Amino acid sequence: MAEKRFFHVTPAGKLVPAATFEELRNAGKAGGYLWLDFVDPTREELAALVEPLGIHPVAVDDCLDADQVPKFNDFPQHSFVLFNRFRYAKGELEITELDVFLAKSFLITVSHAGPSEAAARLTAKLDEAIRAELDNVRRGPDYLLHVILDHTVDDTFVTIEALEEEVDRAEETILQEPAAFKPEELIRLRHLLLALRKSLLHEREVLVKICRKDSPYVSEKAIYHFRDIYDHLAKFFEVIEIGREMITSLMEVYLSLINNEMARSANNTNRVVRRLTLITTIFMPLTLLAGIGGMSEWSMMTGPSNWKIAYPVFLAVMVVLGVANYYGLRWLESRNRDRD
Repeated sequence: MAEKRFFHVTPAGKLVPAATFEELRNAGKAGGYLWLDFVDPTREELAALVEPLGIHPVAVDDCLDADQVPKFNDFPQHSFVLFNRFRYAKGELEITELDVFLAKSFLITVSHAGPSEAAARLTAKLDEAIRAELDNVRRGPDYLLHVILDHTVDDTFVTIEALEEEVDRAEETILQEPAAFKPEELIRLRHLLLALRKSLLHEREVLVKICRKDSPYVSEKAIYHFRDIYDHLAKFFEVIEIGREMITSLMEVYLSLINNEMARSANNTNRVVRRLTLITTIFMPLTLLAGIGGMSEWSMMTGPSNWKIAYPVFLAVMVVLGVANYYGLRWLESRNRDRD
């Protein structure tokens, strides 16, 4: 939802709202500087600032192009800063842009905040942070830029913490229930961390350019505040790298546990097969003898009148043969284990 707000930051450190751009310009003649805040503006709204404020058309195009990486450009009448904002909810990472035009007498912020509820919360939190820093904000647009970027980086840390918690939960699941874990969860987390890493890498370069005074609109005293933001980004970048290494290690642990589980299952299967083979080997000759003894051939061989002696002898032979087979196979199995 498109929205625009105009504020005159007075030398006394007050944010005085203005209804129109013309009213804002007139208020700025009394001193202080101007802050123009846009949410999802149209090209016409930004193009209207080109002539009166000296906004470069290339920077306007960058604001309207969604496929951009964080960057810093210095134009003749202003500096242009592009940062990313992150919001992580329900397993999805939402990335939006924050574009800032910095000059000696004004600051223009262009946000692409996504859902209206999230945009409202983001605007309210930013306004609260600015009001808490009014003593610094009144000193110039560069100090207001610091507050905005510092607030943006703090929101990035919230996202990083949420992803860290998911990585920790994945680790617990892998160690406790590896069979129930879905490995695509690690791939998803890795992609999210890569998106954060890409943004943080470019944002660090933006802060490097600001801290080395590439922008004439950032005062010497304000640079110390931006160095603090750079330190935060460097720390977050290290956290992201550690998270990526953890995901790689967790994938290796998961595969190792699954392989161990498969090997254990295969060993159990082999043990059952060996037992069945042992039983089959023992009873195969006994089945042959029982088949012969159960037919008339045995009676014909021993004489029908001798069945009271012949059949007990036959049964005794079967028992002796079964016991001999059993111990013979056990001896062969133990011998093979000793060789292994």
